[in-house]
Amino acid sequence: MKLKLMNLWKNYKSLLYEVFPELYHHSTWAEWEGKGTSLTAKLYGTDKDWYINKSREVEIWNEKSCIYNTIIYPRTGENLPCFGMDLMGFFEKKVIIVFDFQHPIENCPFSVQGLPKAEQDYRFFEMGNHFSDNIYVRYCTFAEVDEHLDMFKKYLTVYRDMLESKKPSQNLMYKTYHDFDKYMRKLDPVGGYLSGKFGKEKSESLVNDFLFTYG
Repeated sequence: MKLKLMNLWKNYKSLLYEVFPELYHHSTWAEWEGKGTSLTAKLYGTDKDWYINKSREVEIWNEKSCIYNTIIYPRTGENLPCFGMDLMGFFEKKVIIVFDFQHPIENCPFSVQGLPKAEQDYRFFEMGNHFSDNIYVRYCTFAEVDEHLDMFKKYLTVYRDMLESKKPSQNLMYKTYHDFDKYMRKLDPVGGYLSGKFGKEKSESLVNDFLFTYG
């Protein structure tokens, strides 16, 4: 069962690297085991002449749940969003799928024509403030997770097109990413959960030194 849950999001991960084959595994920041729960934290990069500065991913799983989180930070020097995904399988009947264009600039409305608009307001996801009108949030079961793959691919493809419409640049928006990561750190609810599994020191290190390093 544990192996099965570790693979809950395998088709999403495969699709991510199919659409962005330029991403390569740069380093593994953490591989932890604690209280029946496993965690991996990995950093991905691209050639310096390409459009992505970094992508960082965390996957947490045990016998009942599997959570996968990734944010892609662009390297364009332009006014473009990051791309974030939170794929959260808490137990068999409770799964939350979230992916979105997450603009690093505070209070910057962002919308893409031709993609679904958010169906309602969501806790933790404030549209118009780092989250777009197109934030995709769906609730399902373990057996239904792959039903959203086509939409996931559509969002990824739109994001790739968005990046390729600009020129890669080393003039990164570090101040902007600082504000973005600082906001996300305050918003992220994972710290308390991780502290209970791996201890406070490890949890704080993951949040500050890996998840939100710009902030």
